[in-house]
Amino acid sequence: MKKYLWIFVFVLGFSCKQGGEAKKEDASEETTLMAGSDTLIYPEEKYFKSIKQITFGGDNAEAYWSFDDSKMVFQSNNENWGMECDQMFLMNVGEIFKDTIPPMISTGKGRTTCAYFLPDDKHFVYGSTHLVNDECPEVPLRKNGKYVWPVYDSFDIFVADLEGNITAQLTDEPGYDAEATVSPTGDRIVFTSMRSGDLELYTMNLDGSDVKQITDELGYDGGAFFSPDGTKIIFRASRPTTEEAIKEYKDLLAQGLVQPTEMELFICNADGSDLKQLTFLGNANWNPSRSMPWSRTRYPTRPPPTGSADYAETAWDRCPAMRPCPWSPWYRANAHRWIHPCGTAGCNCHHCHVGDVVVAGGAGCPRIGAEDPVH
Repeated sequence: MKKYLWIFVFVLGFSCKQGGEAKKEDASEETTLMAGSDTLIYPEEKYFKSIKQITFGGDNAEAYWSFDDSKMVFQSNNENWGMECDQMFLMNVGEIFKDTIPPMISTGKGRTTCAYFLPDDKHFVYGSTHLVNDECPEVPLRKNGKYVWPVYDSFDIFVADLEGNITAQLTDEPGYDAEATVSPTGDRIVFTSMRSGDLELYTMNLDGSDVKQITDELGYDGGAFFSPDGTKIIFRASRPTTEEAIKEYKDLLAQGLVQPTEMELFICNADGSDLKQLTFLGNANWNPSRSMPWSRTRYPTRPPPTGSADYAETAWDRCPAMRPCPWSPWYRANAHRWIHPCGTAGCNCHHCHVGDVVVAGGAGCPRIGAEDPVH
C-alpha cells in the first residue's frame, strides 16, 4: 500500500516541476481527490475523486470487465427495461443508463446468472434456464423464515456473442451448472455443478471439454475466481458438520435451495490440491478475490456480533466498500482497479475514479471511510 502511495507522490512531484501553470493545475487536481462536491460521496470518503452512477432501478449485479477493459457485462432485473427476472446486458466504459436501456445480450427467456467475458472479448459465458422454460422461475427468498438461494436444476452454461446469439452450450449434465468465471490466463473456466449430487467446483476448457472436479466435501462450493496467474482458485463454501446442520443442508438442497448465511472462504490449487480454509468467522463471507500482494484476499463479510456488511482482508485490514478486479489485465499489471459486486437489493452499479483508476461501487452498499484508502 505504502509503495503505491509513494509512487503517486513521486509522479505528482515530478509533474509539479513542469512550470507555474502546471503547479496550479496539479494543486487543483489534488483538491478534487477530496470529497465534498459529489453528492454520491460521503464527506468522510476523502479518497474518492468522483463517482458516477450508471444504472437506476432494479437489482444490477455481477458486473465483470472485458479482457481489454473497454466494456462490462452485467445482469439486471430492471422492470423499466421490461425485465421480470435477470437478463444479461452490455455496456461500454463511460455509458450511463438513466434514460436509455443498454443492449440485452441474453435470449430474454428464462433467468440468467453470472456472465463472464472470454479472452477474445467477442464472446462471453453465462448461466441460463431458458432451455427448460421461457418464463422466469420462481424466486423463493425465505424458507421456514430463513434466507435462501435457489439453485435451479435448469441452469446450464452457454457461450454467446455480443449480439446475444448463442454459439455453444458448454454443459448438459442433469442439475445446476452455473457461476462460471474465466481464468485471467484465458485457458480454463471454473464453475459450480450439482452433477455429483452435491454443489462442487469443476474446471473445464473454454470449449467445455476436459471437465475436472476439484472439490468433493459436503456443502455448497461457489463464487470461484482464479488468481491472476491462473494457478489458484479462491471460493466461498458452506461446510455443515453437525448432524442437524447436515440434515438441514441436504433437505434444502433436495428442494433446490441453499442457505448462504454460513459460508467461509477457501483457496486451493487450480487442480483442487492443497485446499486451505482462509476464514473462520461464521456468518456470510462472500465474493473473494486476490489483491496485491497476492498473499492477501479481500472479501465482504458479516462478522458477529453486529451482523453488518463489511469488507475485510485475511490479514484483517479493512476495506469496507471495494474488492479487487482480478479479471482486468490492467489490474494484473497495476493492482489498482476495484469493483463492487452490487449484489444487495436496490444496489445500482457505479463507476468512479481515483485519479485515473476506474472503480465501481453501489449506492446503499457499504461505504469507504476516512481511514480506508482506495488502493
